[in-house]
Amino acid sequence: MSPLSAFGLFSVTLMLVCYAMEKRSPWFILAFAVACALGSAYGFLQGAWPFGLVEAVWSVVALSRWWSQRKSQFGALRATNLPR
Repeated sequence: MSPLSAFGLFSVTLMLVCYAMEKRSPWFILAFAVACALGSAYGFLQGAWPFGLVEAVWSVVALSRWWSQRKSQFGALRATNLPR
């Protein structure tokens, strides 16, 4: 197995694991975004630019989901700590 293939296998495996664990913590959503960025790099390095492009878009989508999840958790935390 070439180093590039090993990198691709690592990236896709990390994506699968993080996607499966997303419900447990927003940090897995962020890790999924990073894994998608790694998958995108693999796609471009391998010469499969459509794969690289789609993975880059997935990375942006996952970052957006992570950001909105963190904002909603922070807002819920602030609301529970407000004086009454």
